[in-house]
Amino acid sequence: MNTINIGLSKTEIQEVVKLLNQNLADFYLLQIKTKKYHWDVVGPQFLTLHEIWQGQYEIISDNIDNCAERIRALGEYPIGTAQLFLENTTLKEHPSDLPDSTEMVQRLVIDHEHIIRNLRKHIDLCSQKFHDEGTADFLTGIMEQHEEMAWMLRSFIGGKNIEQRIREDRELITES
Repeated sequence: MNTINIGLSKTEIQEVVKLLNQNLADFYLLQIKTKKYHWDVVGPQFLTLHEIWQGQYEIISDNIDNCAERIRALGEYPIGTAQLFLENTTLKEHPSDLPDSTEMVQRLVIDHEHIIRNLRKHIDLCSQKFHDEGTADFLTGIMEQHEEMAWMLRSFIGGKNIEQRIREDRELITES
């Protein structure tokens, strides 16, 4: 491939691609987990969660493709094997268990929030350290999508969390 001349050094591009490949691995594992829960959810929330997760894994699938294409636009090649995804992901698998629907939702919220935190760091690095505002902007859009997906899932189980937070707030006020 011809040398790319877009105002970034080879080192800057390589560092950005490392971040993008980590994101790609995280997105891939999250898609697998979301799809698995989409298939396996049971109970009164089946239809609602089944539909929510279908919409979410479609968004995640688009992000996987877009992330790989961003890497290609930078003149590099994305990782693309299960082994490399597992080696590069920062998410945790939960093999050999089948949680109830509430635990499924909670696990996915944790994963989305983990990805959001990573994306914030990667956005800062891309913009401030590697001077790649294009990738920073690209990642910002993906981060916003994960913020919305996490919000939707938190809202699904929010009643329990809200009641607990109200109790904790009251305890803090009483102690003050």
